[in-house]
Amino acid sequence: MAHFAEVISTVENTPTHETIVLGGGCFWCVEAVFVELKGVHRAVSGYSGGSEATANYEAVCSKQTDHIEVVLVEFDPSVITARQILEVFFTTHDPTTPNRQGNDVGPQYRSAVFYTTTEQQELAKEVMATVVPDLYGAPAVTEVRPYETFYAAEAYHQDYYSKVGSRNSYCSFVITPKVSKFRKQFAELRK
Repeated sequence: MAHFAEVISTVENTPTHETIVLGGGCFWCVEAVFVELKGVHRAVSGYSGGSEATANYEAVCSKQTDHIEVVLVEFDPSVITARQILEVFFTTHDPTTPNRQGNDVGPQYRSAVFYTTTEQQELAKEVMATVVPDLYGAPAVTEVRPYETFYAAEAYHQDYYSKVGSRNSYCSFVITPKVSKFRKQFAELRK
């Protein structure tokens, strides 16, 4: 897998290449789902949305930078649509809980969509309004914000689930059920 430069402050969208940044709790969980989607060129764990000019795991976990653990998803919109990306995203994490996903608690785990197109912004709001209440019985608290900057996470965080998997209790108890749910519910979208 090719890795990004440490910081990405601009993205270019084309008919075969689009970028969206998603925060849905621990980035290991989000990345583990999105790497399996047809049309996804790559999914990279990192940090976005904070007030500081840089980000790393230690600083973000200190809860002082206001960054969110996110995954930058690059995809081919002629293979998988932004709406499908967002439906998978909102189905595989709980967007109704502020600053948490399960036992992961803190502002770095809040739900967020950092859009790079107006269409992504509109679709995120539409999916939040139509899909989320039916799935969770509550409205989404997901932040929908324009993309600004992405800081790639440290190398040991990239592809974490595929590298560690069942050898890690967090992966076994938290990520594996999410991936299994995704595989069952979105089988037609898997690579």
